[in-house]
Amino acid sequence: MVILGNFLQALATVINIGLTLFMWVVIAQAVLSWVNPDPFNPIVRFIHQVTDPVLRQIRTRIPTMYGGIDLSPIIVILLIVFLQKFLVVSLIDIAKILS
Repeated sequence: MVILGNFLQALATVINIGLTLFMWVVIAQAVLSWVNPDPFNPIVRFIHQVTDPVLRQIRTRIPTMYGGIDLSPIIVILLIVFLQKFLVVSLIDIAKILS
């Protein structure tokens, strides 16, 4: 059971790091939406390719434009924080029980 506990702890750590990185990419995309960046810049294209599928899903399901302000990045960040507090912490707690 120790191996399963260690596996769950490692999985929780990887998920937490991935969610944190994605949150920072969403923040970068929100900041880029305030300026007019070069659309052919590889970094800008990467940020849009990574975030657009998730933000598009939020925008189609929930009307998030209020007064010209797009609230979908805030919703995505809140979902990421929820997953970090619920999923990651739950996996760590289960790993502690199994260790």
